[in-house]
Amino acid sequence: MVRCWWLAGLLVACAAAEPRCRQQLRHLQDSAGIAARLPPRLEGRWVSTGCEVRPGPEFLTRSYLFYANRLFKALQFYYWDPSCRDPSYSLVIKGKLRLRQASWITRGATEADYHLHKVGIVFHSQKAMREVASWINQTSGEGCRGFLPPGRSWAPGALYEVLSAKTERDCTAALGFAMHELSLVRVERHYQPLLQPQQSGSQLVEELYLGDIHTDWGERLHYRPTGYQRPMQSALHHVHPCPACGIISRADEHHPPILPARAALPMQLSGSWVSTHCEVRPAVLFLTRYFTFHGNNHTWEGHYYHYSDPLCRQPTFTIYASGHYTQGIPSSKVRGGTELAFKVTQARVTPMDQVTVVMLNSSEPGSCGLAGSWIAGVEQDITPTNGCLALGIKLPHTEYELFKTEQDTQERSLLYIGERPTDGSSPDRPDKRPTSYQAPLIQCAAASQEFSNYISLKYVGRKDANGNEALKPLPVAFLLFIALLFLRWD
Repeated sequence: MVRCWWLAGLLVACAAAEPRCRQQLRHLQDSAGIAARLPPRLEGRWVSTGCEVRPGPEFLTRSYLFYANRLFKALQFYYWDPSCRDPSYSLVIKGKLRLRQASWITRGATEADYHLHKVGIVFHSQKAMREVASWINQTSGEGCRGFLPPGRSWAPGALYEVLSAKTERDCTAALGFAMHELSLVRVERHYQPLLQPQQSGSQLVEELYLGDIHTDWGERLHYRPTGYQRPMQSALHHVHPCPACGIISRADEHHPPILPARAALPMQLSGSWVSTHCEVRPAVLFLTRYFTFHGNNHTWEGHYYHYSDPLCRQPTFTIYASGHYTQGIPSSKVRGGTELAFKVTQARVTPMDQVTVVMLNSSEPGSCGLAGSWIAGVEQDITPTNGCLALGIKLPHTEYELFKTEQDTQERSLLYIGERPTDGSSPDRPDKRPTSYQAPLIQCAAASQEFSNYISLKYVGRKDANGNEALKPLPVAFLLFIALLFLRWD
């Protein structure tokens, strides 16, 4: 009898723990109730939801105000620290934005033209003033030399003009400043359930996605985005709770937002992590991610679900990869980050549509699985061919990564993994290690709840490459039914 109760308990634990990861993946496949309007409506104020990290690294928060007459005023607040509590300087950007047509490159986005009228800078310390003045005086053109004389005292609250369309003066290049993010726009709306137990219903949440920032500092001034950076949210319709939203929306260039202090969390990778929304990569890749890390032996496995649409409804192919990783060390370049090295040793690919099947079957023999044998919905191991040239996968290979863990305002664990190089290459050298992060993953199962083989988005009844029927995940109800049978037989 004890043995049967133990089995029943195990099956119930499996049933209770694992669906959280699967439910999140299904939630994303169902588009999570997201609606996107074309063309987007921008009027109003949009703010960061926390401290953002751009390549470099740069730590900042943003507050953008768009007017009905197409004028805008954007505030960018820069900091010395990754918690956005020690401000360095603020930029005041004024200009005009004109929405154009739907993007032919990034599905679901709208292309836009912008014109900057003026950009001003406010320093928040003598150190910031001295450092920025040195950049501008050394690297800018003749019209910017002597922007600030060496030794000039810091004047709190003083605003200095670094760009003026009227005088045709532009001293912003030394700051790595560009507003090309405004050339790609997307607004999403969804409803968040009310969190209070005594409340029912939901509230509107609006998110503004602007173009991504190139990971190579030398390219960012010229790069035209094809992906997005971390979304801003409407100051009126944002997630709750969001302590940073109110602080940032009330700030101005003279009073930069000081975000609440947050305790540093140790890097705890063990467990399972999944995407929080349909993600977009430069070069127009839409995907969701699902990872499991085994801390006891430092091995990992990841599923990358690729799609052809911005709501992740139309699957194209899935990649499963696995390997091992090193012990992390604190990053010397990105405060708050942890540096690791990941070795990828095995990978499998499942084409999900005919376009991908044709592409893989047209690849050179020996470069991607069994030549000419790819079938929609059937997984193939690409380890024997050292990867898949057509998909840019090389095996084995090592990637030098940057990780960070945080807790959100609902005390859920978040995992940030380093941003992929914008040019599509791999961070396969230490000098290519990321200095910024991708969209966060949310923990869906703790280390003791890892049942990674149970989760699958494969077709039911799918066959493997040898023609045998693939194993299917057992439904929760069936597991419970088996447990009850054991109890009765005992």
